[in-house]
Parts: sequence; C-alpha cells; structure tokens
Amino acid sequence: MTGTVEIPKVGGPGSGLEDNWRVIVLNDNHNTFDGVAAALATVLPDVSFEQGLAYANRIHTTGDAVVWSGHREVAEHYWSGLKRRGLTMAPLEQ
Repeated sequence: MTGTVEIPKVGGPGSGLEDNWRVIVLNDNHNTFDGVAAALATVLPDVSFEQGLAYANRIHTTGDAVVWSGHREVAEHYWSGLKRRGLTMAPLEQ
C-alpha cells in the first residue's frame, strides 16, 4: 500500500519574489489614448508607442489590461512608474 506524500509549501501567498506579479492598468475618464501609450512606452521595456496604443485600446474596451508580469520587485518598480505618470492602477496581484 502506498501513501500520498504531501510536499510542504515554502512560503505563503504573496511571499515569493519568483512568482509572476501582474501590473494592471485600469480604464479611467482622464487619460487619453496617447497619454496611456506614452506612459507605457516610457516605463515598460520593449513597449513601443504603437504597442502602447494597442494596450490603451484594450484598457478602454475591457476596463483593464495586464501590461506586464514577472518578479515582484520589478513589478513594483513598473507599477510605481506608471502611477507617477498618472495612470489608474489596480493593486499588484499575483
């Protein structure tokens, strides 16, 4: 007879730096498409203004968009940069 071996978790929710954290921009009534695109292109690596416009359209039509995901410390950096540029941000989530 074989038993089930349970592997313990190393950390609780929100404790891992290696997990993917999502940076989410919310739709609002005060940012323009160009403003959102410019902020995204300035803060996020490898996001062009044109890609920023595509994100802006997604944010406008669906209410939000995940614009980056990855390590927690980097996500916090990008989240703060976008917030400083006036974008409406959802709390970071894992």
